[in-house]
Amino acid sequence: MTVDEPGVPERRAASDPGSAPGPSAPADPPATADTAATADAPDTRDAPDTPAGDSRGAPDPATPEPSEPNPTQTSPSGGGAGGGTGAGGLGGPFDEGSGAGDPEDEPDPSALRIEELILGSQRQYTPFQAARAAGVSMELASRFWRAMGFADVGQARALTEADVLALRRLSGLVEAGLLSESMAVQVARSTGQTTARLADWQIDSFLMGLTEPPEPGMTRNEVTFPLVQLLLPELEEFLVYVWRRQLAAATGRVVQAQDDEEMVNRRQAIGFADLVGFTRLTRRLEDEELGELVEAFETTSADLVAAHGGRLIKALGDEILYVAEDAGTAAEIGLRLIETMANDETMPELRVGIAFGTMTTRMGDVFGNTVNLASRLTSIAPKDTVLVDGAFRAELTASGAAPESEKESEDLSGYRFALQPLYQRPVRGLGVVEPWLLRRRTQKG
Repeated sequence: MTVDEPGVPERRAASDPGSAPGPSAPADPPATADTAATADAPDTRDAPDTPAGDSRGAPDPATPEPSEPNPTQTSPSGGGAGGGTGAGGLGGPFDEGSGAGDPEDEPDPSALRIEELILGSQRQYTPFQAARAAGVSMELASRFWRAMGFADVGQARALTEADVLALRRLSGLVEAGLLSESMAVQVARSTGQTTARLADWQIDSFLMGLTEPPEPGMTRNEVTFPLVQLLLPELEEFLVYVWRRQLAAATGRVVQAQDDEEMVNRRQAIGFADLVGFTRLTRRLEDEELGELVEAFETTSADLVAAHGGRLIKALGDEILYVAEDAGTAAEIGLRLIETMANDETMPELRVGIAFGTMTTRMGDVFGNTVNLASRLTSIAPKDTVLVDGAFRAELTASGAAPESEKESEDLSGYRFALQPLYQRPVRGLGVVEPWLLRRRTQKG
């Protein structure tokens, strides 16, 4: 892990799976140029076509398709944000990268029935047909599909009217000048990655309740369909509600910024919280026990961060990353995390590192030397302690939450926190730093 990687400590070698190739597209090209997936080999299969004079209208199934890319020339299948299980039929039960017609490639009827319930329509378009029906070039459609994490389906009929409509909407924002093409791709990527993980979480939760059929003799398929039928509209409305609340909060932060520079490069406190000895735990615990521990840690941490005014940036299994607008909030969160985990016998020890300074925010993540410094402080912190940097200490004392010097201050009763200087030490890539030990002040001082 390099020093400059945003928001991820050096010791965690998290890999980036990258973007999957989109339907009917070649393997991901360099960022400076995307190539269209086209070929000259005709496809004699009957296919929907777009009526003459209306490039964005609904295709006419009676009109033969003049030409489509050869399925054998498409790129290898692969997953993106959802690990190869995208939405819109592209990551469904259909064999990736295959054409229609082979019996072993036919979708499972029960899975297809559930897919149609969720998507609201049947599969009827190949990627080429969907792009043309939407009035979008195959190159741009492939970029959008790759960004959303959809698996490659070759030229199988795996797309629905919803896929065509989504292409029209996204490309329409570009045509109207509301989004640049690159920004539209970023919107597709962020939405795909976020919802892919959300879908995995929800399915995992539902499956926990389906380990035993409610009635003897009932199969999981017989239980799943009515369950999805009941939950789908409710979860869809709830998703929109939460998204609107989060969007309102994010918009508020932008509006309150003093200028455009502050919107991107902001002075904030950033903290890492890391479970000590997690690698040893992975060798000792069963997979299910490890999963329960990680879930408990992430849930408890997320609740604490939100309850005390911080914002959780990401959870990485044995570690979380959070930001706060002021040093006092970040300090309270860090100490609360230590105290809460210490009182839970099922949890390993925790250590926290916090730094204060300018950082760049982009696509929901944070970047910069301040982020890296907080990561380094976490790695050198003893268990059950919070280490902070000099800038954080200055911000905390300036706010009146901690004294400049406990020896020189006669009355310490009004302070919430205490700071103890530690030996200076070199930190790779950041020079020599002087960490400070943060603790909560007691009434006895």
